[in-house]
Amino acid sequence: MCFVFYQDAGRETCVYPLPEPQDLFQASQMKFDDFQRDLRKLKKDLNACSAEMEKVCKLSSEENLQPFKNKMDEFLSQAKTELETQEKQLADTQKIFLELSVSFSVKPKAGEKEVSPNTLFSVWHEFSSDFKDQWKKQNKLMLKER
Repeated sequence: MCFVFYQDAGRETCVYPLPEPQDLFQASQMKFDDFQRDLRKLKKDLNACSAEMEKVCKLSSEENLQPFKNKMDEFLSQAKTELETQEKQLADTQKIFLELSVSFSVKPKAGEKEVSPNTLFSVWHEFSSDFKDQWKKQNKLMLKER
């Protein structure tokens, strides 16, 4: 078994070598469409906030404009930059995920255009759960032998 490769095999300090099954289960529940929808809503809300700020600035006298205008300009600029970063990270993540599924030869389920996280990670979740059960048993046996 894999214990040959681990110095701490059979010791209490031995660390499980795979992602935790619960983490893989959570990954299997992700949906790229949900993240894209959330980012679109954030963008819409950010645009609405910007429009409201412009209305307030137009209707306010010059003496009442600051520090509101500067603070809001700074906030909106930062929020826009962060939103663009999140959009890019999501696109990059989806691209890497699809490349990963191709490298593992995972095909989309019937009715899906692309491989979903559920399709890929549910298989890994099952494997990691079974492997962890066996890993714990083997580690306990090695502990007893020592």
